[in-house]
Amino acid sequence: MTMNTNDSIFHEAILKLLAEIFDGPAGDEAYILNPGDGGLLRQLESIPAAAASRRPAPDRPPIAAHTDHVLYGLSLLNRWSAGEENPWAGADWNASWRVERVTEEEWRARVARLREAAHAWREALARRQDWDEVAAAGSMASVAHTAYHLGAIRQILGVVASGA
Repeated sequence: MTMNTNDSIFHEAILKLLAEIFDGPAGDEAYILNPGDGGLLRQLESIPAAAASRRPAPDRPPIAAHTDHVLYGLSLLNRWSAGEENPWAGADWNASWRVERVTEEEWRARVARLREAAHAWREALARRQDWDEVAAAGSMASVAHTAYHLGAIRQILGVVASGA
């Protein structure tokens, strides 16, 4: 299936939304975040490892776990976009939530890996020529899922920064 005008509009919109959620909106054109918001990656880069490791409540995961979860999801999407038929078949989503404490070095490396995975996913979608229901739903879900975790991270950051 070759891309038609509607596919092209969808394609550009998905790429724009992914860029916005990871890197912040370009200029004043914003759909998810406010103009001037730095997006998920800059937010994470501004957080020290100690804050990323702190649980907002005893039974709630820290920012580091949310970050690892998003990274894990993107790694599965990137494997799928590279041709792996079903990387979700053996996925261990619980493992992505087990991160508790990170050193500054581990935290910086994890954020760098997330940046690389986000870039790879956006590049894979930029190259995509054929859109089917699975590809469209997966790309939209990656925007929504990442936006959810950005919101959760910001909520947690408010709690851990206040010392509550």
